[in-house]
Amino acid sequence: MKIGGLQKITLIDYPQKVACTVFLSGCVFRCPWCYSPELVIPEKIEKHPELKKEDVLSFLETRKGKLEGVVICGGEPTIHEELPEFIQEIRDKGFLVKLDTNGINPGVIKELLKKDLVDYIAMDVKAPLEKYNEVAGVEVDKEKIKESIQIIKNSGVDYEFRTTVIPEIHEKEDIEKIGEMIKGAKKYFLQNFLPEKTINENYLEKNPLLEKKIEELRKIASSFVEKCEIR
Repeated sequence: MKIGGLQKITLIDYPQKVACTVFLSGCVFRCPWCYSPELVIPEKIEKHPELKKEDVLSFLETRKGKLEGVVICGGEPTIHEELPEFIQEIRDKGFLVKLDTNGINPGVIKELLKKDLVDYIAMDVKAPLEKYNEVAGVEVDKEKIKESIQIIKNSGVDYEFRTTVIPEIHEKEDIEKIGEMIKGAKKYFLQNFLPEKTINENYLEKNPLLEKKIEELRKIASSFVEKCEIR
């Protein structure tokens, strides 16, 4: 397990909690608009600075009583066999844990929930199932995506689903289909694409959706979930 970064404080990544964020390197997806190529592309991971787990845990020791939670994201955290042990070490220090995942490993999500290791789960739903291979840049087992959605919805812990809305990829019918996939979910967030650093540099030339357009998509999604907001 390679730790590719530590954001020492965040007020937005863990809803209603003061937290820090730990970035784990490595991912099976190759989403062209991904903002973190240094955590996804092997040759970039190799050149990216690495943090020792012990240093992260030592930092957390100094933040007891100051931080409430730890966000674990990536990359994709669930590809690492050491993840449950790492989370347990964090929990042992008294912190809540939020997991960010793409849902590709439902078995790991189920294991973490069974062991009571996560307090909040955020799953990225990339697209309707028929578009998953295109947007993820790899062949995706869609049944695993569906399974993860159901596990999270029935988990009993706080959760959210979210979609980064990409120009020329996500249309109204796509949001409707995603809405059907997560129907009945408590929270769903639409995140407007920002042309920052991306895996595919062609995406740097794309413009975010206009506020009016993304609001139209929010209204569509709202009919499927309890709460839908633009983030």
